[in-house]
Amino acid sequence: MPSYTPPLRDMRFILHEVLRIEQQPVPGYADLTADFTGAILEEAGKIAAELLAPLNPVGDREGCRLENGVVRTPTGFRDAFDQLRAGGWTGLDCAEEWGGQGLPYVMGTAVGEMLVSANMAFMMYPGLTHGAYSAINAHGTEAQKKTWLPKLVSCEWTGTMNLTEPHCGTDLGLLRTRAEPQPDGSFRITGQKIFISSGEHDMAENIVHLVLARLPDAPPGVKGISLFIVPKFLVNPDGSIGARNSLSCGKLEEKMGIHGNSTCVMNYDGAVGYMLGEPNKGLRAMFTMMNEARIGVGLQGLAQASVAYQNALAYAKERLQGRDVTGPRNPDGPADPIIVHPDIRRSLMDQKSFVEGARLFALWGATLIDAGHRAGDAGAQGLIALLTPVIKAFLTDKGFEMCVAAQQVFGGHGYIEEWGMSQFVRDARIAMIYEGANGIQALDLVGRKLAAEGGKPLMGFFETIKGFIKAHGAREGLKADFLDPLKQASKDLQDATMYFMAEGMKNPHNALAGSTDYLHLFGHVCLGYAWARMAVVAEDALAAGGSDREFYEAKLATGRYYMARCLPETGLRLARIRAGAAPVMALDAASF
Repeated sequence: MPSYTPPLRDMRFILHEVLRIEQQPVPGYADLTADFTGAILEEAGKIAAELLAPLNPVGDREGCRLENGVVRTPTGFRDAFDQLRAGGWTGLDCAEEWGGQGLPYVMGTAVGEMLVSANMAFMMYPGLTHGAYSAINAHGTEAQKKTWLPKLVSCEWTGTMNLTEPHCGTDLGLLRTRAEPQPDGSFRITGQKIFISSGEHDMAENIVHLVLARLPDAPPGVKGISLFIVPKFLVNPDGSIGARNSLSCGKLEEKMGIHGNSTCVMNYDGAVGYMLGEPNKGLRAMFTMMNEARIGVGLQGLAQASVAYQNALAYAKERLQGRDVTGPRNPDGPADPIIVHPDIRRSLMDQKSFVEGARLFALWGATLIDAGHRAGDAGAQGLIALLTPVIKAFLTDKGFEMCVAAQQVFGGHGYIEEWGMSQFVRDARIAMIYEGANGIQALDLVGRKLAAEGGKPLMGFFETIKGFIKAHGAREGLKADFLDPLKQASKDLQDATMYFMAEGMKNPHNALAGSTDYLHLFGHVCLGYAWARMAVVAEDALAAGGSDREFYEAKLATGRYYMARCLPETGLRLARIRAGAAPVMALDAASF
């Protein structure tokens, strides 16, 4: 059975040595001392390693069962959920006004990575609930907030989001679910939603569905969609649970992975619902939840890559196969451990350099969210809006790739279920699809985010990279290995952007055909920037002559690997972008 070790040292390094969170001018950050965050992360790490990780293969093996309209979750899930609730972990970064801990989002992100690494399917239940909390908190009336938020924060009630219908996925303009107004101000919701994660289960006394639907007089397309709160059980005026609503789980989907999470077909048969936000502006309210979910899904890609890498590394150190071509490294044994072989090293370094770079990228993104929400920093808000599709798609594309690489280290044993590597691959795969498939994220980046605010966030990103390189340009120890590669990668990204500006106007297909390449190019620049930042801190720490030299030397070696072996992919991506749409669109549909 696979194991999980919380990356506490690496998180401490990122939070307090690289990001220096306690020194940032964001309300609440001054309290985030190393001792304070260390205590939280250590306790969360114990929950991840000792409570949730052992349940991960159980959830995969047992899955969920639909019995007489009720979904039964895997053995141990209910007890674990009770423990998570009792510890206040479900409301870690929720407002104290509604019963949360009130901590910054960056702490929820750090804790979330560990819990998701331990058990991704399980953490989808509180994860979607957090999204429902955020949507109602942002768009609900005071009465709605008082009714729903305390129970969502505590996870006594859980939440979902209902967008997709059998005929309607990405193109929500085709949505058919109806909302009929009632004399008392409520609505009757009728329709079917599919792929609803956590749509029905036995771990909470109520489930609060956020459902997209159309009013009778709604305009066509996406401009005619409203959002509704539709609970499994109605709530009485005193806050107690009332009658069962007219909705049900019609089916559980049989899936490739995340078996421990209930993915439901939800049927609404005149169910009572309450409008959230304004009529026909449901997408705006739902996107509060969706954008948060996209950051969370990016974190899933990182989290699965992290735990898969840990297990691949342990296996590579123990598995004896063949001899080092330069001579035996384990002369007293029948063979050398496979970690001596360069190709295994290459794979492990790919994984390690991605995981550690992505961890800083994700936590940096979380600090931007905090700066925007807590400090009203418009620049941070613009930048995280730009980076959201990159975080979601790049971290999940690469996260899945790293899970496959980790599985490959095991050889045939990686294909056998008892070793657990198959589950990491299967679970990670969904993250590339849900909350907006990664191709859609690339289109969003190129088609909308680049031009947002007249390109101000994008120009700000380039200035950030340029300023960093200039600030550290005199450091000869870093120039060739880190700063020069970052400068070239940033130039590749700028050149790709200029290509879109010049050619995209002539033929939009030129931009769209290169959108995924552009997103990956952008992602590599972000990780290159992350590694350059870590290299500066590691070099300073070594120069100061303190302890933990091995940690900082490993950081520099891993960073050099990324800059030398992974970051040059930006040149490849640029070449593909410059090839334009002609090779992509050349074949007639009938010729495929």
